[in-house]
Amino acid sequence: MDSYTIKIFLYEVEPLIWRRFTVPASATFADLHQIIQKAMGWNDEQAHQFRWGKGKRLTNVIADTQEQVAPQDDFQDEAEVTLSEFVGRRKLPLRMMYRYDFFDDWTHELVIEEKSDADAPKLLEGERACPPEDCGGAFGYKECCEGFAEWMDDDYDPAVFDPKMIKL
Repeated sequence: MDSYTIKIFLYEVEPLIWRRFTVPASATFADLHQIIQKAMGWNDEQAHQFRWGKGKRLTNVIADTQEQVAPQDDFQDEAEVTLSEFVGRRKLPLRMMYRYDFFDDWTHELVIEEKSDADAPKLLEGERACPPEDCGGAFGYKECCEGFAEWMDDDYDPAVFDPKMIKL
């Protein structure tokens, strides 16, 4: 089965929170969204979108049809676009942006690194725990880690991540 190895990491958070996993080439971007949610540890409670392009031409949007997209955006329905169709003849690695929770604005860089015949989907590796949902974005997460958030779960340890505990 053809698959892609993908690495995703979270912007504006240090130390870096990242994951590497395989995804079937036949997966849609809706499927990829679900895999990212599991791999990163998000709860899929917020809106999301994928964006591709460079600089001012960062206008290609692959998102759920219920999301609001700007009129100038080149919108595609994530349930209708497969990874193999998107990659096509483009040279790998291929970088794109994945945004989750537009209020907290969690921005991830997603890199489609290579094509392989690996079993998919499978989480290969990663580091650090995902920030809790609705913690206030990168700034709120930093405050949580520094102990300033009283509502923070006492069991949360930002350094702990075990890839073997995640089933994609």
